Amino acid sequence: MAGEKDIPLRPLPAREPDSHKGTFGTALIVGGSRGMTGAAALAAMAALRGGAGLVRVAVPDPCLETVAQFEPAYTTLPMPADAAGRFARDAFDPIAKQAAQATVTAIGPGLGRSAALDELVRRAYMTLPGPLIVDADGLNALAAASEGLECLASPGGPRILTPHPGEFGRLVGEKADSQKQASQAVELAARCGVVVVLKGHRTLVTDGRTTTRNTTGNPGMASGGSGDVLTGLTCSLWAQGVGAGWTPFEVARLAVYLHGLAGDLAAESLGQISLIADDLIRFLPEAFRRFG
Repeated sequence: MAGEKDIPLRPLPAREPDSHKGTFGTALIVGGSRGMTGAAALAAMAALRGGAGLVRVAVPDPCLETVAQFEPAYTTLPMPADAAGRFARDAFDPIAKQAAQATVTAIGPGLGRSAALDELVRRAYMTLPGPLIVDADGLNALAAASEGLECLASPGGPRILTPHPGEFGRLVGEKADSQKQASQAVELAARCGVVVVLKGHRTLVTDGRTTTRNTTGNPGMASGGSGDVLTGLTCSLWAQGVGAGWTPFEVARLAVYLHGLAGDLAAESLGQISLIADDLIRFLPEAFRRFG
């Protein structure tokens, strides 16, 4: 589409010898529900492989042990839950407390759906002052907000939205139309002051002023959990980039590129048909090496 640009990717800052885990930020993943604990775990594991100094995962209390057993290097935080094993309405305050202590927060992977979750995500989007990434059911919650686009246009701080075409269609209230959605993504980003990552073939990244298309990735990545990995990686890179003055647009572009590169490396080794989301995390270290 007109206005798209080919801009060099910004490299991550070099790691100084006297660095410590606090140097590389704290990534908070808010997600998971009974039956969808893997989504939160994938995002958190990707955040670790993405280089964040600390990764914390806020999950509904009944899901804590399940999420914790995936990986010992992140910490799990139990939150109030409803009878179905999802975040309860009164989980907002403890989540907000944890977000205040984090460098960047991501919300959405494996959340599930409920009226309480719709309210929780809307409040997080509109009131949390720190950087926030919204994905998956977090986006569906925003789409269900009674304020509609007014809610999207009232972010409480820097925001990155990472919808696939179906989720984007729900955000703008129209059925998915790839020809139209690219221009709609630019308009939404400009109107709301956010970065939109419209996922798909040649993923589009826009802040409403500058728009780029990603050049990495392959059809083998079209499987459940791939988006959760991107969410965690984006959260991690943003946590590292905050101190260096990175813009959300720069963060999103690099995350999408490395995510796709990890997918390409995985496909070279395993083939596209058998590629799963966990493979993207395993190939992230080589993606960083290649980019590096």
